Amino acid sequence: MNNVQLKYTCPKCNNKTYKTGEIRTTGGFWTKIFNIQNKKFTSVTCERCSYTEFYKAPTKALSNIFDFFAN
Repeated sequence: MNNVQLKYTCPKCNNKTYKTGEIRTTGGFWTKIFNIQNKKFTSVTCERCSYTEFYKAPTKALSNIFDFFAN
């Protein structure tokens, strides 16, 4: 993930330290059949209590095409 610093405070324990990550998931029926991971989410995880929030991130058509052929 990029090095952008968020002013994040955990809503569960009020901690201010966190880690970020990224996951990709499939969307509808056909993307599941062909295992095309066309949904992208950024995660923010509290380093103290492990509470995690997911935020939808934009995807690019080129990465979806690459997923299809690299499957």
